[in-house]
Amino acid sequence: MAFGYDTITPEPVSKLIDEFNRLPGIGPKSASRLVFYLLRAKREQSERLANAIMAMKDTTIFCNRCFNITVDDPCSICTNANRNERQVCVVEEPLDVVALERTGEFKGLYHVLHGAISPVEGINPEDLKIRELLSRLRVEPIEEVILSTNPNLEGDATAAYLAREIIPLGIRVTRLARGLPMGSDLEYADEVTLGRALQGRREM
Repeated sequence: MAFGYDTITPEPVSKLIDEFNRLPGIGPKSASRLVFYLLRAKREQSERLANAIMAMKDTTIFCNRCFNITVDDPCSICTNANRNERQVCVVEEPLDVVALERTGEFKGLYHVLHGAISPVEGINPEDLKIRELLSRLRVEPIEEVILSTNPNLEGDATAAYLAREIIPLGIRVTRLARGLPMGSDLEYADEVTLGRALQGRREM
């Protein structure tokens, strides 16, 4: 049901409103505005949008080493000889990699978990890329793992779990400093705050 539009709006329009509304951060009003904007726009603009979406779905994959998004496997960060292979920054989502790269402070590698532990939502350690991280730590020359999960309940629980698993391996484990506001997401932090959080990371 497309928020009351189904009785007064053609079905294709109602369906597209529904699909936009399924996207994170897009409510019914924003979804409707986007659809009616596309209705007024030139056909070429809608075609470019549709083609860009399909090209993304057809060509974007996950790096088999760090699980960040990429079109080449391994990704450009993992294959960059100038990166410090002795440091790995663990994040929840690919957008967090983008945020950290913007700071220019971190020169190591990454590992993307694709979520955080949340029993309430049914997300357990085995649902994340934790097994793959531990496998990397056993075969790669990694000396420090920087836990950069979000500063909220789920992120802290994930960081605590990872620390318990990693410290016995004899690898240094640090956590981003609390310059980040509690309850926020890494992807929304500004470069200065995030850079200071990296510089001021603490031992776990």
